[in-house]
Amino acid sequence: MTRFVDVRNMVRWTAGRGPETIISEMMQYLEDDFRRWESFDKTPRVASHTPFGVIELMPTSDQETYGFKYVNGHPSNPARGFQTVTAFGVLSDVHNGYPTFLAEMTVLTALRTAATSGMVAKKLARPDARIMAMIGTGTQSEFQALAFRAALGINSVRIWDTDPAAMEKFVRNMAPLGFDITIADSAAHAVEGADVVTTCTADKANATILTADQVSPGVHINAIGGDCPGKTELDAAILGLGDVFVEYDPQTRIEGEIQQMSADFPVTEFWQVLAGHAPGRTSKDQITIFDSVGFAIEDFSALRYLRDAVEGSEFFEEIDLVANPDDPKDLFGLVRELSPIGS
Repeated sequence: MTRFVDVRNMVRWTAGRGPETIISEMMQYLEDDFRRWESFDKTPRVASHTPFGVIELMPTSDQETYGFKYVNGHPSNPARGFQTVTAFGVLSDVHNGYPTFLAEMTVLTALRTAATSGMVAKKLARPDARIMAMIGTGTQSEFQALAFRAALGINSVRIWDTDPAAMEKFVRNMAPLGFDITIADSAAHAVEGADVVTTCTADKANATILTADQVSPGVHINAIGGDCPGKTELDAAILGLGDVFVEYDPQTRIEGEIQQMSADFPVTEFWQVLAGHAPGRTSKDQITIFDSVGFAIEDFSALRYLRDAVEGSEFFEEIDLVANPDDPKDLFGLVRELSPIGS
């Protein structure tokens, strides 16, 4: 039998445990797996692009457990009543290939993306950071705010979005949680004086929502909107202002902000910072840029965390996902047993 966390149980578990608590706990799982980065199989995600959006598979394995996520990205979906991103994921036992854990990952991906941002910010943002600018207040924005409060204690958020309803939604969700929220009248207004800038827009385009003249010394830029070829958020000149950190270089070259740069543009894979092989933030005036596109090991960490967190709880069920005949060589026998005699 395969343990399965469906949407209902995911939402109940998240609400009961608390998103901020989950994000904080998930950061440790992410750190643990990033520190053993070299033990994982790694490959850029397998993507199928259409004019409507992209559908992707994100696989990895640590030689004991195999994991993958199915995820889409369709920027025009909200206008048609659908979510931009949906996902599910699986963990399997490498020794026999059987799936052991299956979960919805639309909610879980939002939590893991936020947890990854927070984990990285603990190393790259200034320790005294107190104000975050958020450009883009769609599905991911609330989770990001919780992550930066969990990681850095940031409680003051300046927001900007071209959709006023999205900003109203953010205020409605986050003001009751104690955030000090300022609705800016432009991206430039939002980032003025900010210690951290998060960009999380969804348009599948080479957009420029942040320009080099808007970037101040010492800021940490958390660029999470770019995640496929032809989709960027930052003025390319920004990338030359500081140090750029990525998840997996071969994938980010295709999908991230650095797709705008030459093939030899220098970047640091973040796992090297955690492992002590490369420096993170080295001065208060240093500009750091996390060019985040999302990588399979993060999904592996999130699934591993969820599997452990719901163990022994009411938040999963067991489903009969794999055929299991008494004789492993007689799969047809399962069908024959239920077939009408003589048919």
